[in-house]
Amino acid sequence: MTASPDPRALDRTLDALARQPFRARFRLRGRDRATAELKGPATIRWHAYDLIARRLAPARPHKDGKQTPYRGHPVFVAQHATATCCRGCLERWHGIPKGRELTRAEHMYVVDVICRWIEREMTGGTPGGPGPARPG
Repeated sequence: MTASPDPRALDRTLDALARQPFRARFRLRGRDRATAELKGPATIRWHAYDLIARRLAPARPHKDGKQTPYRGHPVFVAQHATATCCRGCLERWHGIPKGRELTRAEHMYVVDVICRWIEREMTGGTPGGPGPARPG
């Protein structure tokens, strides 16, 4: 089993992504936020693992670049916010090359990035931040 990345390293990555106007506009709202609250972190982590296995981990994902909806599950929103939505973004932002299946460590890294973003959204949008997420 691989160790989880340092949360501070994940926060630095997420902070850099949040400075990009396209990525910064994503927030957990409405049903997606309610789903995250209702299901809880452990179930959302399992959903992220499963969705990444089916939609992103293959060497050539079906409809790559268009496979991730913008809404419908907190993981989908997080994928766009964290540049883990397609293999092109994964390569550009996270240095994980296209054209080959994700390794187990890469798969777990993507899940960790997604779950850390959701955790930050649910706790105020910043590392360890108090209060509810910013309204949007």
